[in-house]
This record gives sequence, C-alpha cells and structure tokens, in this order.
Amino acid sequence: MTDDSGFDPESSEQAEIGREMVDESTGLGSVAAHLYRGEMERTVEWRDRLDTTTNWAVTVMSAIVAYAFSGEVSHAVILAGLMMGTVFLFIEARRFRDYDIWRSRVRMLQENLFANALDPSEGVEHDAWRRELSRDYREPATNISYRGAFSHRLRRVYLPLMTAMLIGWIFHLWAFEPDETLLESASLPGIDGTVVVAAVALYYLTLLVLAVPLSAKERGESGEADHGDLE
Repeated sequence: MTDDSGFDPESSEQAEIGREMVDESTGLGSVAAHLYRGEMERTVEWRDRLDTTTNWAVTVMSAIVAYAFSGEVSHAVILAGLMMGTVFLFIEARRFRDYDIWRSRVRMLQENLFANALDPSEGVEHDAWRRELSRDYREPATNISYRGAFSHRLRRVYLPLMTAMLIGWIFHLWAFEPDETLLESASLPGIDGTVVVAAVALYYLTLLVLAVPLSAKERGESGEADHGDLE
C-alpha cells in the first residue's frame, strides 16, 4: 500500500532503516535513538509504579496475616486482607495497561530497528512496523484489555498471594478453634459459618476463572499485535 507521497512503510527499503544506521549516518537514525531513549525512560517509570503497587500489596497483606496470628484476633482480619489485596489488584491492572503502551513501543523499536541494525541479514519482524508505530503515536490506545491486564497480574502476583492467605485463614480457624468444626469456627457475628465458607469458596472460584487467559497475548505468546512476550 502506498500513499500520494510515494512512501510505502511495507517496502523493504523503507522498513529496514536499521541497515542505514550501520551503513551510513542518517538523521532518522539519530532521531530514532533519542526516541528510543525517551520511550525506555517512560517504560522504566511505569514499571516502577507497577512494582510499587506490588510491594505495597505484599507488605500490607503480610502485615495483616502476622497481626491475625499475634493473639486472640478474629479470622475476619484475614478476610479483610483479601479484600485489600483485591483493591491492589484492580489498581495494578490499570497501571499495567498504561505500562504496556510504552513496553510495546520499546519492543517494536528493538525488534525492527536495533535488531536489524545489529544483524541486517535477519530482516525485520514486522514489515509495516513504521506505519504501526506512526498510528500509535497519532492515535494512542491501550494494547491490552482491562480484563487481560487483570488476568495477567492475577496469575503472576496476586493468585499466589491470595492462595497463601487462604491457607493462613484455614490454619487460623484450626489453630484458634481446635475443638470446633471448620464451619463452626468460620462463623462471624450474625453470619453462619456455612455462608462465610461459601462466600470464600465463590471468591476463589471467581479468581480462578478470571485468571484464565483469553488471548494469545494474555498467554504470553509472541504475535503480530503484542510485540514480544508480556513480562
């Protein structure tokens, strides 16, 4: 596909500008280098925000579990910790969508510009990468759905944390009420233990369903639209 100016981003001459960066000094190569540095800085910044959310979630949830076992404390404290973890998960999923914007741009430049500059014999990964990147700059948009980001962070971070808290909750019920059944010890003021256990079971079943990836990108498979595996 060509436009009126004669520029065809899918042609081998236009797509493989990485070769020009090695063979001769070009203004476009200099601009691309500055562009890459700026995109990398944004990627690192958003990655730091993502890691900060994870660190806070681990710290808060660990502190809640430690407090629950510090004395005669109700097991409801651990359930409250699960809710806090869920709040952090929602925040982190939103931040991961923003992080993925910059990560995808960096991967596109790495795969098609710098990799080709280092070894032109391999060619580029995406023939129309310049058109794709131009469109992304003209019309910025997230590359992964909120559900996909939620599922990814749930599998990578929060499902193990939630599972550890579930084990801690069950152990708390057994350790502090050894003479009662699980359903009896799980009861809360005004709430039967059966209802509490059913609610916790439904909560974890929902997490397991949401953790199932629905697309190739969510599964971490490299493809045309994702520009590299998710981290």
